[in-house]
Amino acid sequence: MKVQLQQLINEALQTLQATGVIPADTTLPTPQIERTRDPLHGDFASNIALMLAKPLKSRPRDIATQLLAVLPHVEWIEKIEIAGAGFINVFLAKNAYLNVVKTILTTKSQYGYSQLGAGKSVMVEFVSANPTGPLHVGHGRGAAYGAALSTLLTTAGYNVTREYYVNDAGRQMDILGTSVWLRYLELCGEAFTFPSNGYKGKYIYDIANELYRYHQNAYHRPAAAVFADIPADEPQGGDKEIHIDALVERAKTLLGATDYRVVFKRGLETILADIRADLEEFGVNYDHWFSEYSLVEDGTVQRGIEKLIANGYTYEKEGALWFRSSDFGDEKDRVLVRDNGQATYFASDVAYHFNKVERGFQQIINVWGADHHGYIPRVKAAMSALGLNPDCLTVLLVQFATLYRGTERVQMSTRSGEFVTLRELREEVGKDAARFFYIQRKSEQHLDFDLELAKSNSNENPVYYIQYAHARICSVFRQLQEKNLTWSLEQADLNCLDTSHEQTLLTTLSRYPEMVESAARNYEPHQITYYLREVAQDFHAYYNTYIFIVDDEALRNARLSLIKAVQQVLQNGLAIIGVSAPEVM
Repeated sequence: MKVQLQQLINEALQTLQATGVIPADTTLPTPQIERTRDPLHGDFASNIALMLAKPLKSRPRDIATQLLAVLPHVEWIEKIEIAGAGFINVFLAKNAYLNVVKTILTTKSQYGYSQLGAGKSVMVEFVSANPTGPLHVGHGRGAAYGAALSTLLTTAGYNVTREYYVNDAGRQMDILGTSVWLRYLELCGEAFTFPSNGYKGKYIYDIANELYRYHQNAYHRPAAAVFADIPADEPQGGDKEIHIDALVERAKTLLGATDYRVVFKRGLETILADIRADLEEFGVNYDHWFSEYSLVEDGTVQRGIEKLIANGYTYEKEGALWFRSSDFGDEKDRVLVRDNGQATYFASDVAYHFNKVERGFQQIINVWGADHHGYIPRVKAAMSALGLNPDCLTVLLVQFATLYRGTERVQMSTRSGEFVTLRELREEVGKDAARFFYIQRKSEQHLDFDLELAKSNSNENPVYYIQYAHARICSVFRQLQEKNLTWSLEQADLNCLDTSHEQTLLTTLSRYPEMVESAARNYEPHQITYYLREVAQDFHAYYNTYIFIVDDEALRNARLSLIKAVQQVLQNGLAIIGVSAPEVM
């Protein structure tokens, strides 16, 4: 309805311009149509007359009167009124929404699709957790949000590419590789104190076991040689950062480049395979897994640094190369190359965003944890310094999720390095509940995740409530089949749908395309969850009030057509957020 009203008002504006009422050189604005909150003000309202008042130098009410005089007549509009300073209020006829049933049942899974994005090329990069361990529940929210957002934007007409940035280069990966090697050395019979800043989870033991199983003692080096002259660890009065960095360099020296790479890749590939499998089980799939190491190999990191130097945005200080990010509003300058000649993570990020633009993406969306908020200005600063448009980058922040079991907060991690993994959460509450609960609030808002509620079969559990509505509809059609009856849209008299429950459902269903566009425009898939709850609520109220399989064939087919349309919209909305639509519960 909203789109049709925009078209009608556009036609009226063009008529006024063609007849000279509106000057030919006036740029016509896009009519703004909004649903009214108070039915006394109609179903829709437009402020188009107020928008034209200044350029036309006329009173809004006079413009509104002229518009209404040439507005095309349609049977689904009961009346139009001018209110207040010049608002145009539209009252729809009682049967205005009947066509929405036919529209839904003919377009099916395409109902709600739009051309808002007009095929614009968009990259959505999300999760991108360092492959240093299993995904935990914090990563899960970014995964659910990024996946739902990607599908939402696709539904709104964008050409979306989903990407995972694999941080397979740099210090943390070296610490991972060294941690695996040290656990491997323990399996070879060596005894020593494991570094306090190494990776300690059980998964490190598992990887070390695999390394030993395949290679036996091939990478065995005496602990005395490994720890000789290594600076003390923090518990012994030293510095844990210096201690682990020295162990990394010792591992590289004692193993040599080739053997070190074998150990390194064993850790990387094992964890990355686990992450990929975990995400696939969570219903999250990517078009591309992009390697940070490839940026080093193909020279993109170096090209980015050289371009920043050539553009005059770098300087040397204390042996390091610095980027003048403060010139672009960042709080301070950032190091690109350390005094030891190693490029920083930031240098890789500069290269990665350079690469994204080079690949032709018109819009770049990064889904980051809220703790990365301070990183946004420096990345945008680098894009500006490289001659790229920083406005093509949108960073969406995702707050952490806190787990509760009823009123009791769940401990997320322990000093031993163990933590609640995404896999454990999924196995306890199920993929559907996890996906739904993760995105039912704005991404930048903190989320309290109630495990007991997510598992409950009650109306208080929103995902159960919505899925149960879909299952109830499937049950109605099974009953129809058991009675040897059939459903036919062609045999339905939709004019029979005149009760308040039916009119409410029709109105709610008609809003779906508008809601999808609004959610896509604002990057808010949580709007889908609220809408689906509303549809489910309207349906359950209808189900509890009326019998659908009645003797009157025309009425029966009308009611069945309506609930079939509800079923389709529930399927479409649940598909966007990655939740199933079960037929039986």
